[in-house]
Amino acid sequence: MSRQKQAELKKSAAPYATSNVKVSINQLINSIGPFILLWFIAYHSLSVSYFLTLPILVIASGFVIRIFIIFHDCTHQSFFKSSQANRIVGTITGIITLFAFEKWKRNHAIHHATSGNLDKRGTGDVWVMTVNEYASASFGKRMLYRLYRNPLIMFGFGPLYLYLISNRFNRPGAKRKERMNTYLINVSVIVIYGLLIWMIGWQSFLLIQLPILFIAGALGIWLFYVQHQFEDSYFENEDEWNFVKAAVDGSSYYKLPKVLQWLTGSIGFHHVHHLSPRVPNYNLEQVHNATPPLKQATTITLLSSLKAIRFRLYDEQHKTFVSFQEMRAISRRRQLHIKLKKRKTALQQK
Repeated sequence: MSRQKQAELKKSAAPYATSNVKVSINQLINSIGPFILLWFIAYHSLSVSYFLTLPILVIASGFVIRIFIIFHDCTHQSFFKSSQANRIVGTITGIITLFAFEKWKRNHAIHHATSGNLDKRGTGDVWVMTVNEYASASFGKRMLYRLYRNPLIMFGFGPLYLYLISNRFNRPGAKRKERMNTYLINVSVIVIYGLLIWMIGWQSFLLIQLPILFIAGALGIWLFYVQHQFEDSYFENEDEWNFVKAAVDGSSYYKLPKVLQWLTGSIGFHHVHHLSPRVPNYNLEQVHNATPPLKQATTITLLSSLKAIRFRLYDEQHKTFVSFQEMRAISRRRQLHIKLKKRKTALQQK
């Protein structure tokens, strides 16, 4: 893709990078309102049967994801034109989703600026090692990476780590604005949770809130994971890395059923989002439909996305993700190639 076409592609999204106050407020109402209502219904359903409560909690977790997308848009300053409005709404939705607004805003901005850049990994990303890095790593680091990439750890303990550790503590060197925002969200969560426990009891509270947060957290990590961890995703070193190619080739179009697309705030149009982060979630589909080159982005479905579970390492040579089993096969072939090369050299010397 030429520089001119890249510039044209970015320019095509520009008209949609404008928020609509009426649409944004309506989205707040139809996201937070149903969540509170479902929480209330779930509590009263406990007196009937927990089997009745569980489906309600699953639906409520979907609304938590939708609220998180609003939070996410606020970190990009795309939900409202006013930066102050984005910060206020982002903080409120951060309390609901248990995410620190200012901290995540910084980390996520770095993710967008470095996505697919092999030389600038480590902030706001899923940990990715290349085949060569893994082969040369120590035993301890390889085991740690295997644990991290294990689905039970990533999607089981991942939400707990985010909620209880990562989002609760400030990073070293954080500025005062960032630190105070984290403290505000933490104190607000403690007060709200304390009031709810006082009103309905800790047992009822945990039976409702824990499943909601766990399901939403696991699904949220899955969405983030699968939209960058597909077979032919884009990864390059700094000297060859390109922002537009990283956006279009390194982010997928996750084609979801309309109901799930609505609940996930159209984040499935991830290639559009990475191309132009200032486009609010409710305009992403319009950009995709109005821009023919964007329709050529890698498309994954619910079924095909399940293959991403086996992707563990990035093979720089073949520009593709591979499993640990495939990595062992690659290593054996390379060792055989080295042996044959040495044998050929030895014969030539004779």
